[in-house]
Amino acid sequence: MAISEGGLLTDEIRCLVWPRLLNVSTEELPPPPGPELRVNNKDYEQVLLDVRRSLRRFPPGMPLKEREDLQEQLIDIILQVLARNPQLHYYQGYHDIVVTFLLVVGGPLATLLVDKLSTHHLRDFMDPSMDNTKHILNYLMPIIELVNPGLHDFMVRAEVGTIFALSWLITWFGHVLSDFRHVVRLYDFFLACHPLMPIYFAAVIVLHRESEVMECECDMASVHHLLSQIPQDLPYETLISKAGDLFVQFPPSELSREAALQHQAERTAVSTFKDFELASTQQRPDMVLRRRFRDSVRPENRNKAVLTKPRTNRLVKLAVMGLTVALGAAALAVVKSALEWAPKFELQIFP
Repeated sequence: MAISEGGLLTDEIRCLVWPRLLNVSTEELPPPPGPELRVNNKDYEQVLLDVRRSLRRFPPGMPLKEREDLQEQLIDIILQVLARNPQLHYYQGYHDIVVTFLLVVGGPLATLLVDKLSTHHLRDFMDPSMDNTKHILNYLMPIIELVNPGLHDFMVRAEVGTIFALSWLITWFGHVLSDFRHVVRLYDFFLACHPLMPIYFAAVIVLHRESEVMECECDMASVHHLLSQIPQDLPYETLISKAGDLFVQFPPSELSREAALQHQAERTAVSTFKDFELASTQQRPDMVLRRRFRDSVRPENRNKAVLTKPRTNRLVKLAVMGLTVALGAAALAVVKSALEWAPKFELQIFP
């Protein structure tokens, strides 16, 4: 359901399914934290400032008292996760992800889910430096080049780089989309996928806006300004489907040489994702992507659904989106090759 059209449909279903996608037990919810959590906390002041600026993330018309209570819970969730995981470092934008979980599943369960998410899917963003975040951003242009070389070359000439997509990536688009329905729909998709799926979705947005980009002046300021403003009327289901297809066609393992000059793979989220992954023998939702992609490349559909320029033996090397199943919770199976995506190179993204 999470990767198919419409996603999980309701928050009631998400309350049941999101914990399973993240392999989190809901039997023992954490108690509310005490006031000592905020005392002498090195992150408290920054978290407080960010949460106070997050008014637009709450539903319009929400009573002031209810919103203030939720903001207090938001602060506590963030500080609890950081206290439990001292290796993690808070970053601005993290609260945009946490507030989504808070609004959907409530405080106690949100704490558990965000804790798991922070040590897996979001792990790279919570390092002391931005090296791993830059590495993930560095996958954007190779994907665009494979699909639309002309658009890629235009962006290279404009020297726009990838920084326009930074807030998309580190907030899972929560900071840039105004309609909460679209945000949770993307979260359904991302939670059921490989940790790099958000960068594939970012690439699909850029590709979708090809005509707008190509009409810009070919300079950094013009292209950056255009791309940093996401239209609110995007065809989300179509883009989600295309992002899944691109992941199948061009798995991270095949993009790694183009995406990085030097990097340490063992420090990235995918290395922890290997520990996170358990294959399901009961259900193989990855077949949804495989079937969708096969249908798109049948002769009768070929003219309608050309995504990329031809690549030799591409279909032989299909890799699929993955998630876990454990303790009887069936989720997505992961193809091993899709996990071996980052060579031991160190990045040089921003000269």
